[in-house]
Amino acid sequence: MKRAALWVALVLWLVPPFWGHAAPQDKPPASTTAAGLTGQLLVAAPGIGDPRFDGAVIYLIHQDKDGAFGVAINRPVGRHKLAELLEALGQSSKGVTGTARIFAGGPVQPEIGIVLHTTDYHSERTVAVDAHFAITSDSQVLRDIADGKGPKKSLIAFGYSGWGPGQLEDEIGHNDWYVTPADAALLFDDDRDTVWQKAYDRRTMRL
Repeated sequence: MKRAALWVALVLWLVPPFWGHAAPQDKPPASTTAAGLTGQLLVAAPGIGDPRFDGAVIYLIHQDKDGAFGVAINRPVGRHKLAELLEALGQSSKGVTGTARIFAGGPVQPEIGIVLHTTDYHSERTVAVDAHFAITSDSQVLRDIADGKGPKKSLIAFGYSGWGPGQLEDEIGHNDWYVTPADAALLFDDDRDTVWQKAYDRRTMRL
């Protein structure tokens, strides 16, 4: 899949091994609610033919005529201590306990982190994907999660999946993907093993 450059700078942190910081924004970007498949789930068709996406369910953060990108929501790779994540950013981890589950968001730039979450949380670098879900490009969200002030539901992913102009639409047209509405249960449910089947059972459209 080709990398989609659109919007990537708004949601990615570029300092390995965990997080960096996005450049400050003078004003929040325009809402993407009206853009095509933005905010929907892509469900890999059985026999998709690409082992990187076999059984994948991908939340589309952005899609329009210039391309698309999103993160896989059913590829957990383990848990990591929140204190160590904060220390990797040069932040104090004093008093921080607990762990966060980490996901493989896609094959593109796996050193980059993205936090997807419910819209009950908002900071200066939070961008709403739609009325229900948002992304935040400030590592402060990790501190807020650790302090119990973060979003009610969240998912931390490394890497993303990207498509160039018209590429995703072509893949859907070739029956590589189904599209289904996203909801909090599918995005954040603890039982990741059943996400693909549940999303597949709800599939609603092909282009």
